[in-house]
Amino acid sequence: MHEMNTNDGPVLACLQSVRRRRGAVQALDGVDLELPAGRVTALLGINGAGKTTAIEVLLGLQPADAGQATLLGRSPLERDAKAQVGAMLQQTQLPERLTVAELLALVRSWYATPRSVTDCAALAGLDGLLGRRYGRLSGGQQRRVQFALALCGRPRLLFLDEPTTGLDIDARQQVWRAIRELVADGAGVLLTTHYLEEAEALADRVVVLDRGRVRMAGSVAEVRAQVVQRHVACDSALAEADIANWPGVQQVTRAGPRLSIVASDADALVRRLLLADAALANLEVRRAGLAEAFVRMTSAGHGQEAA
Repeated sequence: MHEMNTNDGPVLACLQSVRRRRGAVQALDGVDLELPAGRVTALLGINGAGKTTAIEVLLGLQPADAGQATLLGRSPLERDAKAQVGAMLQQTQLPERLTVAELLALVRSWYATPRSVTDCAALAGLDGLLGRRYGRLSGGQQRRVQFALALCGRPRLLFLDEPTTGLDIDARQQVWRAIRELVADGAGVLLTTHYLEEAEALADRVVVLDRGRVRMAGSVAEVRAQVVQRHVACDSALAEADIANWPGVQQVTRAGPRLSIVASDADALVRRLLLADAALANLEVRRAGLAEAFVRMTSAGHGQEAA
């Protein structure tokens, strides 16, 4: 099995220089990706960046036109590899007439040593839903059932494609707790999400895809560090127009006495603010978040792209 040269566990799946074209669109354009055990890898990108295509190639649902996909040391098409993987995809069709308990029983029957119904229900927050027909559930409840089904086989590697879309805050927190528990037990997780706070809360590693290429890969802190902007706020009577002309200042706005300033060098800005206004109060300096880093690294509106 491919091993990483880091403190992470063994690599459970990887893409090596993978290319995949869908129609006129180059969905993946030389993508390298490694998914280690015991870690959450967040795959981020705008719609059409190639996230879903990357997952489907790793799962053997689409072939790679070039490069190599490896799943648990094997081809993604091999049954032994698939038996150790759980997946929750965006497009999932399940028999609507079956109850939640019947669906769990069906999926559990595919595995030699499945997780118990009780454990699946507890991890996914399905209390009170086991006797309900799947087709009668709300969209959010169906997503929780899909999450439970992905966990049935005690997967070593879990693919979660937008798992909390449509969930309320409590249900989302339940899924987060379950993911952390699974990872603590050694599972690897590949997570795609539109909620950047979700990636920030869960991910050990972030990979940013843009038009089929990896723009950045690293820890959340490393991705944040790509954005040099800092946000400084304070109560001051200084004129916005004057501050806007200071070196490194990119934006100045005011709301009543409160100034909000975006600058490339927060230390230099704060020193100058304090020198210019002895009455300055309520000073606050904030680093860029993952959302700002992501926006800076991705480029929307560059034509038709694949999912």
